[in-house]
Amino acid sequence: MPSGLAQDNINSDSPDKIKLKYLLHLPNQYEKYPQMNWPIILFLHGMGERGDNLELLKIHGMPKITSKNKDFPFIAISPQCPIDNFWYDTTIQDALMGLLNEIISNYRTDKNRIYLTGLSMGGYGTWSLAAKHPNIFAAAVPICGGGDPSTVNRLKDMPIWAFHGAKDTVVPKSETEAMVSVLKKIGGNVKYTLYPDAYHDSWTKTYENEQLYQWLLSHQK
Repeated sequence: MPSGLAQDNINSDSPDKIKLKYLLHLPNQYEKYPQMNWPIILFLHGMGERGDNLELLKIHGMPKITSKNKDFPFIAISPQCPIDNFWYDTTIQDALMGLLNEIISNYRTDKNRIYLTGLSMGGYGTWSLAAKHPNIFAAAVPICGGGDPSTVNRLKDMPIWAFHGAKDTVVPKSETEAMVSVLKKIGGNVKYTLYPDAYHDSWTKTYENEQLYQWLLSHQK
């Protein structure tokens, strides 16, 4: 299957049968090494990319990165949230897990190296989905999004690297810092990078940082 193939109408495991369109990146080396299992990144986009036009997903995040680097050494799944939903909705999270299980079943994946990341609305979704399924994800990278501090105890053992822009007026940095603060208090494995001059777009610099992917690959279940 070619890198960056667009897929749609994937049935989830949710009772409402939510279907998610998505973009899928397979590394160029995927076919060359038939015995190799590959790490997965599940990427959750922001609010502006909701809908049914997959082209919107190519503006930011994993689809943008994989379009530039066909050798990107992860299977990258970039689903699209329906226009009337949010990533933290229960039915959508069920659909995400259904999609993830579909990819795991059909491709050579390393189940010990499944990573979760998202920006803005996707940052909120990352905090929420990671807390709901802490035994699935080996590490999480929420960018400019907050969560529910009461769920932080579920994340204590998950490596998390959170990012935010100090000048963000769309999602205040306090949203990330509330989660990071509670995690630090309970001894969680958390890193926090605050870009002093960044506004809401704290994701471009983050996703272009090669150290981020080295950090992800250093963690496994």
